[in-house]
Amino acid sequence: MSAERKSQTTLVEDFRWRGMVFHASEGLEELAAREKLTAYIGFDPSAASLHVGSLLPVMALARFQKLGHSPIAIVGGGTGMVGDPSGKSVERPLLTVAQIEENLQGLRRQLEPFLDFHAKENPARIVNNADWLTTISLMDFLRDYGKFFTVNYMLNKESVSRRLETEEGISFTEFSYMLLQAYDFLTCFDRYKCVLQMGGSDQWGNITAGMDLIKRLRRAQAHGLVFPLVTTATGSKFGKTEAGTVWLDPQLTSPYRFYQFWINTDDRDAATYLKFFTWLSREEIEELEKSLETAPQERAAQIRLAREVTRQVHGETALARAEKASKALFGEEISTLTPEELLDVLQEAPCTRVEKAKLHGAGMSIVDFAVLAGLAASKGEARRLLDGGGVYLNNRRITDAKKSVSLADALHGRFVVLRRGQKEFRLIFVEH
Repeated sequence: MSAERKSQTTLVEDFRWRGMVFHASEGLEELAAREKLTAYIGFDPSAASLHVGSLLPVMALARFQKLGHSPIAIVGGGTGMVGDPSGKSVERPLLTVAQIEENLQGLRRQLEPFLDFHAKENPARIVNNADWLTTISLMDFLRDYGKFFTVNYMLNKESVSRRLETEEGISFTEFSYMLLQAYDFLTCFDRYKCVLQMGGSDQWGNITAGMDLIKRLRRAQAHGLVFPLVTTATGSKFGKTEAGTVWLDPQLTSPYRFYQFWINTDDRDAATYLKFFTWLSREEIEELEKSLETAPQERAAQIRLAREVTRQVHGETALARAEKASKALFGEEISTLTPEELLDVLQEAPCTRVEKAKLHGAGMSIVDFAVLAGLAASKGEARRLLDGGGVYLNNRRITDAKKSVSLADALHGRFVVLRRGQKEFRLIFVEH
């Protein structure tokens, strides 16, 4: 078997091993074994950045290309004006054309590290469906394409039927979204010989609508493949933390916080996420999977996951800074962090303020300081914590209740960090 044929044969096999196939149309696996395919995935420009929940479809396109096929990323400048009802319980607010254009620019920048747009054999493409959706008249669209879809057909699609069960229902605007996405598939079929559309499992109804339209108008077989919706072992929504959504844009989620998101992955999810979101080989992932059973305390799988994904999204330099900050947070080298890094790593820590004058000269006793910061409820509790070795000043263990906190302890002359045990931090701002 030739190397080319072998790579084509492994497409669906690789996706299945990674747990990335929720459903695939009949005949896709055989077709991918015979031919190089072109596939697309649509990305909604409802925000200026993709989030970690978008990484599975992004990685799917990247794997598709690496296996010898041609990927297309559609940024929905046209459909973004309407809004996809799939997986939504209420209608989303409509964006202005200017907002959509701004968001599109952000999405393009974030897709570029994953896809090769200069490959000789199978270069990736980014296209905007506004190019064709905003140039066709409503009358032409209804006459030439709308007539192929009955209302009964559309009502049976899950994205529509679920919304009909809610009090709000569904507007005609969002009801028409399925037709627009079907037209996207037809256009990609005509322009780029695209025979496969991929997406999340909630997109299956929209994808099959496009397959049906291509079959009716072009007498050709198109295909669909959908991924499972990414979940966590605890049942919480993937990509959400107490601080909110985890974005790919470093201005919205810093590389340190991005890195920490992956470090905090539950043991039960680590192997799955390694398959979904990294380029590690099957052998490497299986070895890390074993470590989750034999040495879970070392968190080797989570560390490797965090390193691989942070490097891919933010680059080697940002990864190094994130690791430095992570180590400093629990080490004496916390003093090496810049003020910006310090505020970033302690973003979720409770904060309080102390007047600079109180730290002049001999300063304030560590007992009083711990109470002021809320680390202890009383002086008695503070002393017990100190006696037990549970109090850290700028990550240095303090056991002497007579210790004073002065301006010499203020990092950059502005901050003091108290820690109780391993994870309970307090950030104290020195007011000038």
